[in-house]
Amino acid sequence: MESENQSGTAEFLLLGLSEDPELQPLLFGLFLTIYLVTVLGNLLIILAVSSDSHLHIPMYFFLSHLSFTDICFSTTTVLKMLVNIQRQSKSISYTGCLTQVGFVWFFAGLENFLLAAMAYDRYVAICYPLRYMVIMTLHLCSLLILLSLIISTADALLHSLLLLRLSFCIDLEIPHFFCDLAEIIKLACSDSFINNILVYLMSSILGGVPLFAIIFSYIQIVSSILQMPSSGGKYKAFSTCGSHLSVVCLFYGTAFGVYINSAVNHSSKKAAVASVMYTVVPPILNPFIYSLRNRDMKGALRKLI
Repeated sequence: MESENQSGTAEFLLLGLSEDPELQPLLFGLFLTIYLVTVLGNLLIILAVSSDSHLHIPMYFFLSHLSFTDICFSTTTVLKMLVNIQRQSKSISYTGCLTQVGFVWFFAGLENFLLAAMAYDRYVAICYPLRYMVIMTLHLCSLLILLSLIISTADALLHSLLLLRLSFCIDLEIPHFFCDLAEIIKLACSDSFINNILVYLMSSILGGVPLFAIIFSYIQIVSSILQMPSSGGKYKAFSTCGSHLSVVCLFYGTAFGVYINSAVNHSSKKAAVASVMYTVVPPILNPFIYSLRNRDMKGALRKLI
């Protein structure tokens, strides 16, 4: 089979969700609406947190970073698809594809760590309320963000750089609407064993460790809440965790759903449709979850508007 080492002039073809020409305007309108709502919703969260002094606490500090991550994640995956539909083109350059892979892994990893940091914040707030402001200082919050950025950057660079060692066949069609790392590795003609091992290893570590931290935090939170004497105190404590828990379930639930679907269904086209659930749905729903379930956020948004 003829193969070639890719250069900056080589191109991949993103087949998208459907090749039916009649569906392209519908897909463009649908995903443009989703993208604009995602950007607007998360931007409102960021502006509300920055403009209201009552929200200048660790919980909303992490939330504003989560909203910014959601905007960037959606921009990384959806925007290229919209441009390709508008131009009636499926191509993406080799350099552009590797760059997109890096950003997808960076923002996905960052979201994992931010959700874990938010869980830790709720754990300290409920289990150690009197020491909350002493423990959750601006220095610690900034350190957690910085650590998340460093680890996510290292992970993204590792995957992108290891793709450079692969040679690809002439058939460079990716049955996806963005450059999915697993699909790119499948196109390689050279040995991709190291790349596959790295994907499973880093996914397990960078997905498993934050998830374990979240589960541990909520076990401690539930244990502390059950020991509270008043039902009013229990309800108030649970209500402060409700929004974050909903976002966690949405993020990890859709990710696990896609993983199970890809394990059961070996159709690349079905996998591409399923991947919409974790790349598009959480970023658009997160602002609604926090604005509808959080009284302080609703008040801040009303002031902002």
